[in-house]
Amino acid sequence: MRELLEAVADGSLSPAQAQAQLQGYVTDDAGRFDAARHDRRGIPEAILAEGKSVEQVVTLAETALETTDRALLTRISDRQYRTLASSLEESAPDATLERRGSTVRVYTPAHEPPTLEATVGIVTAGAVDEGVADEAHVVCADAGATIDRVDDIGVAALDRTLDQVDRLREADVLIVAAGREGALPTVVAGLVDTPVIGLPVSSGYGHGGDGEAALAGMLQSCTVLSVVNVDAGFVAGGQATLIARAIDAARN
Repeated sequence: MRELLEAVADGSLSPAQAQAQLQGYVTDDAGRFDAARHDRRGIPEAILAEGKSVEQVVTLAETALETTDRALLTRISDRQYRTLASSLEESAPDATLERRGSTVRVYTPAHEPPTLEATVGIVTAGAVDEGVADEAHVVCADAGATIDRVDDIGVAALDRTLDQVDRLREADVLIVAAGREGALPTVVAGLVDTPVIGLPVSSGYGHGGDGEAALAGMLQSCTVLSVVNVDAGFVAGGQATLIARAIDAARN
């Protein structure tokens, strides 16, 4: 404790960093940031930008960078992203921003990117499903997994799926995103011996639209797969990361 206080006093440790070490989380005007989640769970806390003000998003991102040297933000709007990028030019000018769809990863030079000896295959049925898959993509890439992205192979033209079977079988874990009736994860799971995570997408319409039919179809799958909630790209990515980490540990 004394060393911690002395570090704060001499400026080598900020109050937020000290709080993160003592409590595992940091409290500020924007809420609480779980700085210890990666050490505890293997997956960092993501900052859900949707529903938050621009100021809250910026504050939480800066807190994440200060305490963990990286920040992961999901469902960020263009306005939120522009303001964040502008603010970080002053508060963290050496930080690197990477954006994929509505998901953003930020890290400082002090961050040591992890590496996993495991490949996550991320598959989409159509272009409309790619935004949700992007969220899972960034989560897995942030964890250090190798990503093999296979887009637009929906079952409306089954040859597109069958053409990619050998490639899909090489992955250690698969995330398969699909809307409409959600058939693609079921088909893929029947063709591979790899764990498959079904990711239903709210890309359908009419009866059973907004992902309801896709979710129900995946839950009723006669092939073995696990299923996350509608549009839950972060959860799918997190689950795939845990599997990839276990595979990496077994190989090493």
